[in-house]
Order: sequence, then C-alpha cells, then structure tokens
Amino acid sequence: MTPALLGSFLGMMATGVPVAIAMAGSALVYILLTGDLPAFVVVHRMVSGIDSFPLLAVPFFIMAGNLMNHAGITNRIYNFALSLVGWLKGGLGHVNIIGSVIFAGMSGTAIADAAGLGTIEIKAMRDHGYDLGFSVGVTAASATLGPIIPPSLPFVIYGMMANVSVGQLFIAGIVPGVVMAILMMLTVAYYAHKYHWGGDVAFEWARVGKASLELAVVIGFPLVMWGLVLASLPFNLAFGLVLLGLLAADWKWKFDAVMPIMTPILLIGGMTTGVFTPTEGAIAACVWALFLGLVWYRTLTWRMLVKVSMDTIETTAVVMFIVAAASIFGWLLTATRVTDAVAAWVLAFTHSPWVFLLLANVLMLFVGCFLEPTAAILILVPVLMPVVQQLGIDPVHFGLVMVLNLMIGLLHPPMGMVLFVLARVAGLSVEKTTMAILPWLVPLLASLVLITYVPAISLWLVHLLY
Repeated sequence: MTPALLGSFLGMMATGVPVAIAMAGSALVYILLTGDLPAFVVVHRMVSGIDSFPLLAVPFFIMAGNLMNHAGITNRIYNFALSLVGWLKGGLGHVNIIGSVIFAGMSGTAIADAAGLGTIEIKAMRDHGYDLGFSVGVTAASATLGPIIPPSLPFVIYGMMANVSVGQLFIAGIVPGVVMAILMMLTVAYYAHKYHWGGDVAFEWARVGKASLELAVVIGFPLVMWGLVLASLPFNLAFGLVLLGLLAADWKWKFDAVMPIMTPILLIGGMTTGVFTPTEGAIAACVWALFLGLVWYRTLTWRMLVKVSMDTIETTAVVMFIVAAASIFGWLLTATRVTDAVAAWVLAFTHSPWVFLLLANVLMLFVGCFLEPTAAILILVPVLMPVVQQLGIDPVHFGLVMVLNLMIGLLHPPMGMVLFVLARVAGLSVEKTTMAILPWLVPLLASLVLITYVPAISLWLVHLLY
C-alpha cells in the first residue's frame, strides 16, 4: 500500500492542492484503504505533532520580525548600512547585503527580509538609477541570509525533527552567513567594476566614523560581557551594567541602529551562556522588539500592535498546520519503512559521505523548487537522517546544508515565495524577476559548495562554544 500513500500525495500536488492538505489527505487515503487503523489516528497524530515545546519559538520569532518591520526599525538599519558602506562602488548593492545581514538577526525568515527591507532597498536603488533587474536580484539573494544567520525558523523546525540542539544550529549559522555575505559583496563589486558604478553617498569621515563607532559598540558588547563573566561577577549584574551603558551611549550620541543590531547579540549571548533556551530566546526577542517600538523609539502604536498580532496569528496558523500535516505523513513514511528503503538504496549506491552530500544537494534543490521550506524539512528529515547517521555526517552541519538548499529554492518558480514577493514589490512579471535572480545563483551555489564540503565553516564556532 506504500504506492497509495506516495501516489495520492503526488497526485494531489499535481492538481494544485496545497501541500499541507495533500500530506494530510494522502495519509487519510492510506489509512482508509488499509483499514488497519481508525481514521481518527490522522487527527491524533497531527495534534501530537505540534505538541512540542521547541515549536513555541515559531510564533514569537514571527512576531519579533513583524514588530521590527512595523516599528520603523528597518529604516534605521538601512540608514546605518548606507552610512557604513554606501560610499563604496556599487554602494546600494553593498547596503542591501549589509542590511540583510543585520535584519537576519531579528526576523529568522527570508520572506520577512524580502518584504521588509526589500521594499525600502528596491525603491532606493531605483531612485539612484540602478537597473531594476540588478536591484531585484541582489535583494533576493541577500534575503536568503534571513534563515541562515540566527535566529532561524527553519533551524527550529529542523532541530525538532532531527533531535538536534537548536542552539548549536543557531551558532553554526553565523560563519556561513558571513561567508555568503562576502561572496555576494564580491559579486556586487564585480558588477560595479564592469559597469563603472561609483558610490551612492559621499565619503564623509563623520558619517563613516559614527557608523563604525556604532559597530564597535555592538561588537564590544559581547566581549565586555564575556570578560565580566570570566571575572566571576554575577551574570545578571554584568548584563545590566553593560546594557545600561549601551542605552546611555545610544541616548547621548543618537545611535539609531545600535539597539536593533543588539538583538542577535543578546539572543546568541543568552543562549550560549545558558541564560535562556532558544525557545525562551524567541520570547526575549519579542520583548526586546516591543521595548524598542513602544518605549525607545515610540514608533509602534497600539493599533499597529493589534495588526502585528493578527498577522502573526495568521502566519503561525499556516506554519503549524503544515507541521501538523507533515507529522502524520512522516510517521506513515517511517511506519511503511519507506525511509529504511531509501537508506538501503543510497547505501547500496555509495558509502562515501561526499557522494551522498552531492546527491542530497541535488534532491533538496529540486524539492525546494516545489515545496515550502517547512514542509520540505518535515518530509526530508525522516527520509535522509538515517543515511546521515550511518555515514557519520554531523547532523548540525547537514542542517545548514539542508536549510541553505531550501532557501535557494525560494528564489525559483513554481513555489518560490521570495520570488513572488519581490515580483509584487518591484512590479515585474514572475518571468522577468526569475531572469533577474539567475546571475545571483552563482554566489549562492558557490556558498553551498563551500558549506557542504568544508564542514569547519559550520562547525568551528559550535565546537569552540560547546
């Protein structure tokens, strides 16, 4: 009866049925045809699939990203990036990437990055005379940084499914995110050299110095914190003193970006020092975003807060329904021994981790073009993890590889959500948006190769801190 499960799933997908309904529907078809289990099992497994403490992070990270977008914090991030690198050749291209690196530390999703910063960046690049295709392409490529640099919703889902520490996954994404950003900035530099682009703002020592000082404050924060902790002072006292110092500096020198940029620093610092778990970190991110919007900048009104809450509820409901549907589908894949058959077939074909990673990359790139990342993770993890374990591949490293593959899939039709968001923002057809994104697959695929075959890029910081 295994063909009935897979056949009904593929059939529903081919007819345009949403992926979550296709997974739950094919599970129900299988159970009804076999007659071995009551149909109520579908509901029971779906409910138990979302009864998980780590999944509490999902709505809070979604809300934190929405709060950052609606509180005008994206404009401050953009202005900071403009001051820091806008004077370079191809300035706004570099600004686009730096802004995405910073915003990635708050939202955790590529779509939030594309919809939030993307709207500002594409308009600014259009006003400065950049080709619309280039503007859309660099915005789409930089949006993939959202789920790689912590926090990350896909990492939460993968960690739950693969029984891997979400904190380690978050730490593992930092260096790969930096590598991706560097390769993208090199691509911008290539286009700037090819088309003789200059900077978009004049180089001024005052502006660059202020931005550099803001960056130094942010970088210095974890170093000071770490020194205080090593000196055996109470952590809460150390945290409070340094945070008060930052608030005072922000108030005196009018640093617009220090407080938002501190979000990932606070999250990573809190998780690595054991102050809170990744799930509690998601709540901390929400509290920090509320503090910035309601108290510090006072740009968030109660009416906006209601809208943010409703948007968060809607997005969370969609994600949770996908998780619930995938839980019953994945359970049946395991029960029907499909995962064992796949593992046996792969191991009969090769025992080389390098060859397996190549095959897995091809599979995940293909799947990413047709499935939403959450659904793809929930389907692929039960199938591929047995092989990963038998070949001795680090599951944290494999999680980075899987998420990056699926983020690249977001840039492709027919299911590329970032593609559709940017097509709407830029006012282009899906076909023209796709053609604009194609050149940017070069740095993304180069990043994928490096991260896949140089595990130290992902694991060095994890081994250092854990």
